[in-house]
Amino acid sequence: MEYRRLGSTGLQVSTISIGAWLTYGSSRMEFDNSADCLRRAVEVGINYIDVADAYARGKAEEVVGQVIKDYNRTDLVISTKAYWPMSDNVNDKGLSRKHLMESVHKSLKRFDTDYVDLFFCHRFDADTPVEETVRALDDLVHQGKILYWGTSMWEAGQIRTAVQIANNFNLYRPVTEQPLYNMLDRAGVEGELQSTCAELGIGLVVWSPLAQGVLTGKYNNGVPDDSRATSLDWFSSQISEDRLEKARGITALAQELDVTPAALALAWAMKNPVVSSVITGATKPHQVDENLKALDIKITDEINERIEAVLQNKPETQVAG
Repeated sequence: MEYRRLGSTGLQVSTISIGAWLTYGSSRMEFDNSADCLRRAVEVGINYIDVADAYARGKAEEVVGQVIKDYNRTDLVISTKAYWPMSDNVNDKGLSRKHLMESVHKSLKRFDTDYVDLFFCHRFDADTPVEETVRALDDLVHQGKILYWGTSMWEAGQIRTAVQIANNFNLYRPVTEQPLYNMLDRAGVEGELQSTCAELGIGLVVWSPLAQGVLTGKYNNGVPDDSRATSLDWFSSQISEDRLEKARGITALAQELDVTPAALALAWAMKNPVVSSVITGATKPHQVDENLKALDIKITDEINERIEAVLQNKPETQVAG
C-alpha cells in the first residue's frame, strides 16, 4: 500500500481508501458481506475508512464501528460527516454549533469510539455563519472528539474564508476537502479549487473516482439487471451517451495497456498532486483487491495524452510498443 500525507498535516492516509456510501448498513448488503469487505481492506493496508452520519441513516457508522473493534483503533483513520437532516427536528441539520456538537456525539456512540480522526462538513451551510462552524469544530478538536476537520463539496472561496477565520482567531483550520473527482467529473476540481487547496496545504480525498462505476466499463452496453443502479433514480444522469462513449474509450485503452479500466481510472485520479486519497467502494472483497491494481500503474506523459484524447473526443495516436 502507498500512503500520502493529508495535505500539509503529518497524518498519513492510504492512497486508496474505502467508503461506506450506498453500501454498508444499507438494505442491499448483509452485515457479514460488509464486514468481509472492510476486513479485506484493512488486511491489504487500507487505513482510511470514510463514513457519514447520513449514510444509511447512521447504520453505516454502526457497521464500521462493529468491524473496527477487531483492530487497533490507532492503526485506522476513521472519518464521518454532518450536514444533511437526520430527523424532522428543525435543528437536526446544517453546520450550527448545536447540530455539530450533537451530531459528533451521536456518531461517536454509533462507532462506539472516543474520537474520529477526520470530520467533514458535508456541504456548505449558507444559513450558519462560517465563524460559528469553525469555532464549534475548534472546540471539538480541543475536546479530543475529532482530530482534524475538513469540508466536502465546498467552493474555493468558502474554504478560503474558513481558513482566514481560523487564522484570525488562532483556531484549528480545515486541512482536507472531499470533492467529486474522476475522469468524467473534473471541472469542479481542476482550476480554482485545486490551486486554492495546493496554496493552503489542503489535501483532497476524492469521492466517486470511478464515476459511480461508469469508468469500470460495466455499463458500456447498458445497465445490468443485477446492478444497484436499477434502484437509483438519479443514476440515469450518470449514463448519458457522451459519458458512456468516453467510458468505452477508456476501456479500449485499458485493454491495450493490459490493465483494467477501473485501475486505470483510479491511477489517473491519484496522479493529481493535490489528491491524498481516492475513496473507493466495494460490495465484494475481491473488488478491494481489484482496486489495488491501480498502484501498479504509472500514468506516463504518453498515456496521459491518450487519456486526454479520449476525454476530449480527439483522434488518438497509438501507444508505442
